[in-house]
Amino acid sequence: MIPKTVEEESGLLKEIQNKSLPVRLKTYLRLTGPGFLQSALALGGGSMASSLYLGVLTGYSMLWLQPLAMLLGIVMLGALGYITLVTQEKPFQAINKHVNPVLGWAWALAALLASIVWSLPQFSLANGVVQQNLMPGVFGTGGSLEGTTGLLIVSLIMFFITYSVTWNYNRGRSGVRFYELLLKGVVAVIVLSFIGVVVRLTFIAGAIDWAALGQGFIPKPSLIFRPADGFVPLLAGLSETSREYWTELIVNRQQNVLAAALSSAVGINMTFLFAYSMLRRRWGAEYKGLMRFDLIGGMLIPFMLVVSCVIIASTSQFHTVPQPGIIDEFPAQWQPDAGQVNEYNRLIESRILYEFGGNDISAERIAEYTEALDREDHILAATLITRDAFDLSFALQPLLGSIFGHIIFGIGVLGMALSSITLMMIISGFVICEILDRPYTGWEFRLGALLPGIGILGPFFWDQAYFWLAIPTSIITLMLLPIAYVTFLLMINNKSLMGQFMPSGINRIVWNTLMILSVSLISAASLYMLWTRGGFWGLAVLFIFLVAVGIAGRGNSADAG
Repeated sequence: MIPKTVEEESGLLKEIQNKSLPVRLKTYLRLTGPGFLQSALALGGGSMASSLYLGVLTGYSMLWLQPLAMLLGIVMLGALGYITLVTQEKPFQAINKHVNPVLGWAWALAALLASIVWSLPQFSLANGVVQQNLMPGVFGTGGSLEGTTGLLIVSLIMFFITYSVTWNYNRGRSGVRFYELLLKGVVAVIVLSFIGVVVRLTFIAGAIDWAALGQGFIPKPSLIFRPADGFVPLLAGLSETSREYWTELIVNRQQNVLAAALSSAVGINMTFLFAYSMLRRRWGAEYKGLMRFDLIGGMLIPFMLVVSCVIIASTSQFHTVPQPGIIDEFPAQWQPDAGQVNEYNRLIESRILYEFGGNDISAERIAEYTEALDREDHILAATLITRDAFDLSFALQPLLGSIFGHIIFGIGVLGMALSSITLMMIISGFVICEILDRPYTGWEFRLGALLPGIGILGPFFWDQAYFWLAIPTSIITLMLLPIAYVTFLLMINNKSLMGQFMPSGINRIVWNTLMILSVSLISAASLYMLWTRGGFWGLAVLFIFLVAVGIAGRGNSADAG
């Protein structure tokens, strides 16, 4: 029986503190909540896109990356959760008062910005699922509601559903419980949908290379700087110029996807959600064990299952496999997407211009050199064109049938979009309430929750090929993530904030070792992407930010003195 009040719940947790592990785990399983919110947010368009492209570009060899990124995030969320539970201070206010107001405001505004921006492609994703997987006869090509009218109808229905669910979250303890139960159901649907796809693939001979899959969980950091092994045979047969061009392109794309995978596992807006969802449920210090269980059982395990299944399915269909219909050697049962044909032509043209140092040459000479290119050049171009979730569902249909290939896959992707939108609304509501220093139960929360509704415009600017656009968006949020991680490290070592609850002895050594490792790895990835993508101006912005942090830090020290 689930406790009806916070007092009953708190008493139950105190009662089982010294009980056996199975008894504690059984109780924790009944009381989980915030961890599943994190899982539902992590299982959005970003993780879907990065997982799909990890499979396309690296095959099974990067199955280890997202679980590692999630574990690094769990370390930081666990620290933030511990700080929040034992101090009962709101993190935004605690950071501004005890650590650094520039870091506090940067954390809150970055979480708000990330939630608003990420809502745009989620609405686009939902429209694409409805058009191509769930109701193609109505909203798809040739359907009665094709075009702008259909996009508007689906977007408005999505907004009504998500905002109604979010509104319910604002209705006291019962509303929070209902919302969390609903999200648990959505996460279960997402997990079961993608597990179902992989289970079905296991019964198809040759669809999954289990030996390579097992090795994929062994870290291979060298793939940051070299193409995946699957491309080696194709690259080996090329001229030196072609090999340089395709190697540079593949490595660049791999780096983008690796950065996106790191960011989408635990985004900066997720860090804001976790602390405030616990405060919203009035969790206290006695909830530390439940919090740790929630991060593993509610967040890590569902996330690992889904992203691994997407990578497995994507690898089985796309890794080093040319898009059918692009070149005559690989015919297709249906015409390839016009955008993919154009992308193939651009890749071939870029390869030719690379040989001439980027200088313009005539269309006639481009056509002449295109004919003279090696077979492997054309295969690589057809292999590297952008795929998305809908390409994957179509590719799986001959193997899985229409139910698994379209309907179940579509339901899983739609669940991702719905859950992500509602959680971005909640995060935006939390941030606005914190900025205005207002409780989470008034009109300020509902007004803040409206901000991600701007995502309704998404389908009118992004089509279903937005999937690759999720990659640069994730790279930007990766650059912001160290703000949160460094802040949490400073918080747990701040005596004025932690007081008697500051970790000491071996506990402090363990916490700091794990947190410094997490901060170092994420910061190194962030700085690398900031330099390679932003160059001098990226580093200049970072320098200005650090100067502002330093000035504000001296002001805090003076106030404390």
